[in-house]
Amino acid sequence: MRIFSIKVHRLLAILGGIGLLLWGGSGLLHPIMTTWGPQQAVFFPPSHPVDLVGVRPIHQTLAEAGIAEAAAIRIVPGEAESLLQVTEDPNAPRRYFRLHDGVELPNHDEVHAVFLARHYMREEAPVRSVEWIDDFTPSYPWVNRLLPVYKVTFERPDDLSIYIYTETSAAAGIDNTFKTVLQTGFRWFHTWSWFPAEADWARVVLMALFIGSLMALALTGVAMIVLIRRKARAPGLRGWHRIAGYVAALPLLMFTSSGLFHLVQYAVTPPTKTLTLSTPISLSGASFPIHEQWTDLSAGLDISTVSIIEDANGRLLYRLGLAARRHGGPETPSEIRNARFDGIERTGPALYIDAATGAPFEDGDREIALQLGERFTGVSRDAIHNVELVTRFGPQYDFRNKRLPVWRLDYGEPVNATIFVDTTSGVLADRTPDHAKAEQWSFSYLHKWNFLFPLGRETQTLVVSVAVAFSLVLMAGIGLALDLQRRRNARRSPGKRKRLARS
Repeated sequence: MRIFSIKVHRLLAILGGIGLLLWGGSGLLHPIMTTWGPQQAVFFPPSHPVDLVGVRPIHQTLAEAGIAEAAAIRIVPGEAESLLQVTEDPNAPRRYFRLHDGVELPNHDEVHAVFLARHYMREEAPVRSVEWIDDFTPSYPWVNRLLPVYKVTFERPDDLSIYIYTETSAAAGIDNTFKTVLQTGFRWFHTWSWFPAEADWARVVLMALFIGSLMALALTGVAMIVLIRRKARAPGLRGWHRIAGYVAALPLLMFTSSGLFHLVQYAVTPPTKTLTLSTPISLSGASFPIHEQWTDLSAGLDISTVSIIEDANGRLLYRLGLAARRHGGPETPSEIRNARFDGIERTGPALYIDAATGAPFEDGDREIALQLGERFTGVSRDAIHNVELVTRFGPQYDFRNKRLPVWRLDYGEPVNATIFVDTTSGVLADRTPDHAKAEQWSFSYLHKWNFLFPLGRETQTLVVSVAVAFSLVLMAGIGLALDLQRRRNARRSPGKRKRLARS
């Protein structure tokens, strides 16, 4: 076993060393990008106290605009006042109406996106361009989850851009020249995105061979550490390489095994867009004059959102979302960065009233979440094993979803998956099949080291970066130097043996 480990270790030295430099070096680009890349200046979306006293009846505004069905109807904060936002087609621009007189603001979705972009970035520079994006691209990859979005680019030397998802007034991503360069380098060297789509199978095979050789290199190195005992430390580079093996072998095995698992999982099951709005609902029954009763309905309440949804019986409901209780909020770049990854719920509990009669809907938010689960899975709630409200991001529902709070529903047979639903407008936020959870755990804890999460985002990033850098310098650098030295000695040894024979 010892001889076998030595031979395999030496055989894979060059290939594995190059692989470690390639993925370790490009992997360091990610924490650099997230730590020093562009950052939004404001964390929370804009907000106005919702006041419906004296507004034009919502059902009349919708009827006069010829809107009989819609996928989402909600009141959102605009630049000067709250507006009625209507999503007829999830893949088309949304429509906006003034509340007090019901007048439509034409082509306002783009205007609203620019308003949100300036709000999040506190940016006064002119807008260079506004681009509608309805499919994932290399600069806006699938990990961002939200579509469609607007890319708002400011007239600045660094090409600052922000992606805005208007349905939830969310900042979906931020770019500038610095981040674009690092992101391109990461995609090219870490995920090999330069491969043509039709040859993706070749990318997966070649990457698997590279990562597999690196994993085998680490395993044989561990075997050599265990099987070869030395009474004294080996001299020179060989001694430092052995010390590096003690320290970096476990992190290297964690990175390679989880990376290989991730590669294979996504090759077998390519990622797809999971965010799904409810099917359009008929609005003919939303006739309750909520504006006339608003003073009594909102007495003593801090209402931050109002939307119209449909329950399982076809009954339309006004959902009144209460503001989340906060003591201050993230303000510094570091606090905002941590808040983006940790997640902070933007709304608190919700109250429901019948949109036709004004009667209270006593079953509440949990019941609506269960009904959404039945709608999106087509399966009875009897298959649900667990229901809970998610108010923070974590390994199973992370920052990429950019939507909190949501309800988590764990399904058994025949669904065998966990889904996350947003009751604010009846949205399926994410879905994770049971067969994908092992890879999800592996990538979260073994590749991204989220077990360090309690220590803080900065500490986690620092520890991972140091571990990778240490592996690069002491494992790859010294290991490659040793291999080159061994090969030079091997080339010299035949001549040396001939001279000894002649003497």
